[in-house]
Amino acid sequence: MSLGIRAEFCLKREIVMAQKKIELLAPAGDMERLHMALAYGADAVYLAGTSFGMRSFAGNFTSDELREAVKLAHGKGVRVHVTCNTMPRNEEVARLPEWLEFLQDAGVNAVIAADVGVLSLAKRYAPKVEVHISTQASIVNYQSATTWHDLGASRVILARELSLDEIREIRTKTPKTLEIEAFVHGAMCVSYSGRCLLSNYMTDASRDSNRGACAQPCRYQYALMEEKRPGEYFPVFEDEKGTYIMNSRDMCMIDHVKELMDAGLDSLKIEGRAKSAYYAAIVTSAYRHAIDAAVAGQPLDPVWRDEVEKVSHRHYSTGFYFGHPGQFYEDARYIRDWQVCAVVEDCTPEGLATLSLRNKFAAGDAMEVIGPDTPAVAFTVPQMTDMEGNPLAEPRKPQMQFQMQLPKAVPPLSLLRRQTNGD
Repeated sequence: MSLGIRAEFCLKREIVMAQKKIELLAPAGDMERLHMALAYGADAVYLAGTSFGMRSFAGNFTSDELREAVKLAHGKGVRVHVTCNTMPRNEEVARLPEWLEFLQDAGVNAVIAADVGVLSLAKRYAPKVEVHISTQASIVNYQSATTWHDLGASRVILARELSLDEIREIRTKTPKTLEIEAFVHGAMCVSYSGRCLLSNYMTDASRDSNRGACAQPCRYQYALMEEKRPGEYFPVFEDEKGTYIMNSRDMCMIDHVKELMDAGLDSLKIEGRAKSAYYAAIVTSAYRHAIDAAVAGQPLDPVWRDEVEKVSHRHYSTGFYFGHPGQFYEDARYIRDWQVCAVVEDCTPEGLATLSLRNKFAAGDAMEVIGPDTPAVAFTVPQMTDMEGNPLAEPRKPQMQFQMQLPKAVPPLSLLRRQTNGD
């Protein structure tokens, strides 16, 4: 990317950062997703090591990777929050002091805890690191929030089941030094604030939902079977629409960012450490523009609102912010209408890009390119070349590098995608 493009992008971000106070907190399930969250506008990221996090099937970070992640994030002025929000058993508690000391030494800004014992250990073994209380703690009232603050927490992450009016009251009746964070986008859990044992009972005993290994049995399609008629299934209907009786919608509050800010929230959190790098990039970018527009007193450009429809998601709702979110009974499938085909590694001022392949495509295909602070541009794929300059009609090998003329210059980590209609 040319120095001119990079400087203009950074200047715009600095102006907006000077105006706003609210934090955009993005998920980083592994190093690739971290790079995307940083490039696409996060103020802070949350991630996990290989233990004590609630998403054991995300890529997560080794100790060396975690140190590198902190260095990368801090180099861009971005905070790093590390999850320690499982409910640890005795043998795990014994390992926590060493882990907390490591997090402080690595420069982590905050740990996310759900257990009062973890909070106590964090204050003792990592006193320079903030403690944020996880949504797993089910904080739904101002007294609970204040008590956690009295015990040493600097922030609480509210339960997803709260309305906007309840959040306003919590903000009014809690200390001003207590920060308040809430989820604004991503998957919702059918159980209360994620406290569920269904996975433990329905699957292998190791799939403990409160220790990061939920198998999501709430998404299964269920039927009845009579004891003396094995193999004969009777469908279960909550109503005439179907059998997915525990299937929750995804949350999407991008149309209500100004209201969230006015309610007094300090941080808007995107769910999704187990989701793709594409999701991390696009959803972070969409909410970055939504926050910046709200700060500037302007409506959100529909271009950015449309972006949350172009990631893998279930049918959206506004969560519990304005009442019950309702359920979607027809199926539990994700809506997947777009596919990432390549990632831009470098681009000249004239738009000649070096790319890395993610999914197959060919010259003549309809495509879009979207990048950090760069709205999507539609174009038809031209003839490409390999890295030796040989003509290339269709790159085929995963991760292979190739070159293509784009319709405009874009920053590194821009994405080429195409519409698939869920195929």
